[in-house]
Amino acid sequence: MAVIAGLWNPEPRYRLTRHNVGAEVVGILSGRWDTSIGRGPLRVRARVGVTRRDDEQVVLAVPNANMNVSGPPVQSVLRYYKEEPERLIVLHDDMDLDFGRLRLAFDRGHGGHNGIRSVLQSLGTREFWRLKIGVGRPPGRMDPAAYVLQKFPQNERQEVDVMLEDAADVVEMWLTDPEGARERAALRR
Repeated sequence: MAVIAGLWNPEPRYRLTRHNVGAEVVGILSGRWDTSIGRGPLRVRARVGVTRRDDEQVVLAVPNANMNVSGPPVQSVLRYYKEEPERLIVLHDDMDLDFGRLRLAFDRGHGGHNGIRSVLQSLGTREFWRLKIGVGRPPGRMDPAAYVLQKFPQNERQEVDVMLEDAADVVEMWLTDPEGARERAALRR
């Protein structure tokens, strides 16, 4: 089994913001796999969809919580489905990566990302996969929190959509070939 968790802020006003790119990739995968994502089982604090890919059960999840408190919902998914963190991939925005870049990492720290910090604290381990989706740094002296909560400018949206499709391709490859997926992510410019 594998668990794919896309971090986000669930309020409608945050739809299509930089901070929500992880959940957007989960949405792309659910569309590709014809898997609906809805209310999870009672003890699961996330919206989930369950499907099979290459003879493996796959859980798509987006927490029922804001980004900075994503850890307990992600942990609830792993606990309910009796899965180890090593078969978890968390999808999230990353300001330290240039816009459009992707990086697949395993066993890393939070890098200043509060959503990942929460996941690390809840799981008690760094031994899970992360797909970092580059959104770039804020311009000038702009507050980083305000920057990630903004929608992408219209002139970037087409490139964002291509980047998110590429991110979904990396996740699909990760299911069967994590090292190949890491290389594929690194090639994204």
